[in-house]
Amino acid sequence: MLRRLYDWVLHWAETPYGSWALAVLAFCESSFFPIPPDVLLIALAVSIPRKSFRYAVICSIGSVLGGILGYILGLEFMEIAGRPILEFYGVTDKYEQIRSLYNQYDVWAVGIAGFTPIPYKVATIAAGACKINFLTFILVSILCRSARFFLVGGLIYVFGASIRSFIDRYLNLLTIIFVIFLILGFIAVKWLF
Repeated sequence: MLRRLYDWVLHWAETPYGSWALAVLAFCESSFFPIPPDVLLIALAVSIPRKSFRYAVICSIGSVLGGILGYILGLEFMEIAGRPILEFYGVTDKYEQIRSLYNQYDVWAVGIAGFTPIPYKVATIAAGACKINFLTFILVSILCRSARFFLVGGLIYVFGASIRSFIDRYLNLLTIIFVIFLILGFIAVKWLF
């Protein structure tokens, strides 16, 4: 079933509605849909590399708006909608991990989840359930989701279609390495000053 859903998402890259589908996919993935928008972002950007950054903007806006929905689900409707979504995807254990991170690290957990392969829907629902500051949640989501999608768009813009298989294979590893360096940089700045 997941493979059929994945193929269905990819088919939108071959239609005139690709940009709209990307916005809707990014929105839905941030709160309840299983397929990450990177799949369609890569397909669209590879088809027209000069529009890579435009697609990254569309993806970022859709993702942050969907993240707001996820936040509201966690804040106001955790038992009715949030928990059933997490249970459906079998990520209740990840929710508990992220919830623990929110209680300990607050904004850092939002940033890491927004950029890494951690399912963003889990992070948005957990942020609402943990009552993370809403403005902070939005600002960090904008920064991290945009960084993720602009990284993909930028690589395709610079390297064209030849980078697609590299991104498909190593995106998760690259994002984790980036987050590690980001955290080390913040620790160094805090320690030095």
